[in-house]
Amino acid sequence: MTRDSIIDEVRANRDALAREYDYDIDRIFAFFRDMEKRSGAEQVTLPPRRVPVSRSAAQPTVAADGSVTYGPGSRR
Repeated sequence: MTRDSIIDEVRANRDALAREYDYDIDRIFAFFRDMEKRSGAEQVTLPPRRVPVSRSAAQPTVAADGSVTYGPGSRR
């Protein structure tokens, strides 16, 4: 596989930022929120959307051999 210098640079920057905040996702998120506020750019917040839940995926099915599945593509 060939190396991509841009990808390598992005990953190095990501790791440096994570290291600076002790790999604490809450502190990293707070850093980006602060940058966002200081940018002066207009912020857009969209309302949350409901995600439909398929009944077939939510309800377990017991096969004749006793195995249980939770819908198509289930890996439980």
